[in-house]
Amino acid sequence: MRSTSSNLLSFLLVVLVLCHGVAMARQSMYREEGDEEEWDWRKGGGGGEDEREGGGRGSDERRFLLPRSEQVVRTDAGEMRVVRSSGGEIVNRPMHIGFITMEPKTLFIPQYMDSSLILFVRTGEARVGSIYKDELAERRLKKGDIYRIAAGATFYLENIGEGQRLHIICSIDPSESLGSGPFQSYYIGGGTYISSVLAGFNRETLANAFNVSREDVEEIFNSKIEGPMVYVSDSHSPKSWTKFLQMKEQDRLQQLKKMVEFQNGKGEEEEISWSWRKLINSVLGTGTGNKKDKDDRGTSKGPDSYNIYNRKPDFKNNYGWSIALDDSDYKPLKHSGIGVYLVNLTAGSMMAPHVNPTATEYGVVLGGSGRIQVVYPNGSSAMDTIVKEGDVFWVPRYFAFCQIASRIGPFEFFGFTTSARKNRPQFLVGSSSILRTLPYPELAASFGVSVDRLRNLTEAQSEAVILPSAAAAPPDKPVKVEGMPNVIKSFGRDMMIMGLE
Repeated sequence: MRSTSSNLLSFLLVVLVLCHGVAMARQSMYREEGDEEEWDWRKGGGGGEDEREGGGRGSDERRFLLPRSEQVVRTDAGEMRVVRSSGGEIVNRPMHIGFITMEPKTLFIPQYMDSSLILFVRTGEARVGSIYKDELAERRLKKGDIYRIAAGATFYLENIGEGQRLHIICSIDPSESLGSGPFQSYYIGGGTYISSVLAGFNRETLANAFNVSREDVEEIFNSKIEGPMVYVSDSHSPKSWTKFLQMKEQDRLQQLKKMVEFQNGKGEEEEISWSWRKLINSVLGTGTGNKKDKDDRGTSKGPDSYNIYNRKPDFKNNYGWSIALDDSDYKPLKHSGIGVYLVNLTAGSMMAPHVNPTATEYGVVLGGSGRIQVVYPNGSSAMDTIVKEGDVFWVPRYFAFCQIASRIGPFEFFGFTTSARKNRPQFLVGSSSILRTLPYPELAASFGVSVDRLRNLTEAQSEAVILPSAAAAPPDKPVKVEGMPNVIKSFGRDMMIMGLE
């Protein structure tokens, strides 16, 4: 009896030790995934003038920058890198930021993902095709265009700019993701070096489904496709692509029919067959017997793109302008619950301290350099740092923050918010601030000063939203690129992105 009790006690102790080890391991993994050790701002500390250079306990000068990126696609035809969202309890909704670079005459092969994307064309021209309600919807995108791709929707992307690289910044919403990596791609095309999702089926099964021989199936799925991005010009195409593109149009169409037409051909399977046929016809440049223009292939159904540069600014003065897109401007944003914004500040000007009460903001510096200050709810400094072209930053919902342009040039940044509703930021300073709206007696009492003194403070600034630079402020020094080794990678001639060498 005593031996049994002793064994039971030993067993319980072992279980307790194992549980503790698992808990500690999960905590360590969580901190690594969030790329930061969570500091509890509720305990106070930090803040104030002494923290402005990031030297105090409460201020981590890069806490709200996202410096770590990972390469998820890389071929001679281009690459895709992803900056992951930070972890932690103050992240109400994670969002990853992707950077796609494609060489001229290249294709990001047909695929679907477990995450939705909002594309922003930074430079170049693209053709994007996707399956929308069992029809092929294809759109031509240019600089400044916004376009949404839903999770699970099959799509492809082609660089159609003459001699120009294509650069795209995109939001990646992981809310529907399976959780393996920043997102999971399921490739429709593929070959020896990258597998199509169809390749996992037995060859006899595929031969029966396509109503072709096993040899035909082997020829397709053993092609030498070297990755998800491929050249579509004759000089760079893999052998199978070159051979296919050299066929006459009618022969190419017949070859495609062998690939995509199922002999079952009734009801839902027939609709799927037609959808796949239209997708592949469009990707490889085949027709269906009509004379439709090649830049207007596919159906007119499906959402259009929205060009943010053609939009009149929501706010503009002598010191800069800002644009915010919500679901009332571009309806597809409603399905993702994501908004888009673009801000341009003149040299030395400031986006006044404000709060976003509806969403977390993620931003990418498109041009110039500036300073971003973020404040914790307890009034301590959360971040005060210089950012430059290519830096990715984020600001949690409800946190007060401001952006200040360098005095040596304009400061432009673009980004996404975690709400597609109309954003009504609450400005804390300026002629339209909440300090001007609240009654002075109550506000003065909360500061412990007289009404006149408070009025003199709040009404000294005649500008709103975007404020002029301080005339007495010394000019900023040029921002040096060094100091962040192995985290900045060229993103075209006029763009830098965060990356790993």
